[in-house]
Amino acid sequence: MKADILAFGAHPDDTELGCSGTLATLVKQGQKVVVADLTQGEMGSRGTPKIRLQEARDAAVILGLSDRVNLRLPDTELRNNRELQLPIIECVRRFKPHICILPAPADRHPDHGNAAALLIDAIFYSGLKKIETKGPDGKPQEPHRPAHILHYMQDQPFEPDFIFDISSAIELKEKAVKAFSTQFNVTDPGDEPETYVSDPSFFEALWARAKHFGHLGGFEYGEGFLYAKKPIPITSLEFLMDTSPKR
Repeated sequence: MKADILAFGAHPDDTELGCSGTLATLVKQGQKVVVADLTQGEMGSRGTPKIRLQEARDAAVILGLSDRVNLRLPDTELRNNRELQLPIIECVRRFKPHICILPAPADRHPDHGNAAALLIDAIFYSGLKKIETKGPDGKPQEPHRPAHILHYMQDQPFEPDFIFDISSAIELKEKAVKAFSTQFNVTDPGDEPETYVSDPSFFEALWARAKHFGHLGGFEYGEGFLYAKKPIPITSLEFLMDTSPKR
């Protein structure tokens, strides 16, 4: 299956936090959107790989994703080497996206920045013919390199290159994040440890950020992105005709 957009997360739930409003909006616009989680989040303090995989499947249904895969790379051990690049190359060639959306280049969690560096190189190498891979059907894959690469915001804010209006999808974003019930907005931690992200205040801050960046873009809610290969190429100003910022 060919995807229009392929979004990567270091862990299940990363894309929900960083760009699910954008993904849900793109689905509404008729785009085929796929998410690939690099790890199962098996080193996380809360939940189990089995539970987190189910939470990811539930979130995929909420967002209307065309597919969601888990590459089962080692959590907390994301190194930029050929061994870990190959599953990503296979994934990119499998879905042949026009746009890839990646984790932040640097962030509080080391896995996020490490994942971004690993992904940038793997995506480049996915276009090299002499790196041979096979798809799920066992057949040789053709090289493919996406036209555009974006980075979504995670814990540490950055100055975005653009802000995407997610006002029409904010409820879907909330539902998708809440699908990870072991991780976020935990009012009764039970026997599991409380964490930085399980505290309800983290959940509240997420919506405050969406409101803040929405305000900067002239929307009700927004998500900020970096464009990896600056400058941003455009052939029309039509996208500006669709927006009327109030600022």
